Amino acid sequence: MRLWSLHPKFLDSQGLIALWREGLLAKKVLEGKTKGYRHHPQLIRFRRENDSVDCIHLYLHLVCDEADRRGYNFDRSKLNHRTNAKTKINVTRGQMQYEWQHLLQKLKARSPEIYLLHCKRTRPVARPLFQIVTGEIEEWEIIGK
Repeated sequence: MRLWSLHPKFLDSQGLIALWREGLLAKKVLEGKTKGYRHHPQLIRFRRENDSVDCIHLYLHLVCDEADRRGYNFDRSKLNHRTNAKTKINVTRGQMQYEWQHLLQKLKARSPEIYLLHCKRTRPVARPLFQIVTGEIEEWEIIGK
């Protein structure tokens, strides 16, 4: 499960669709509707918030916004109404850099044309739900080889 802190505009179509599916799984976990993935580290940042379910719904609405922008049709009926949450989840600059490098590796392999659009960018942009703060890679991140 990868719940990107990066703005979804950087994802290729495969990444955006995977994010939607994985986000829906995360929603079920946070709602207590599944037994699997309950301890997945990507969920820690949502569980730290006062209303983790509201936060994941807002997160998924933002994924839908990107899908709409691209002309995709993600089913918003799977989500609660648009939340009024004013939450900003902190994400460290180190985490953003880690995710950016991770995404670039994926894009280079599966979507070279999109990789070329983004590879020169040095400062990744967070999705609107996240606020970038000083710090290293988040302690919950599982660092790949």
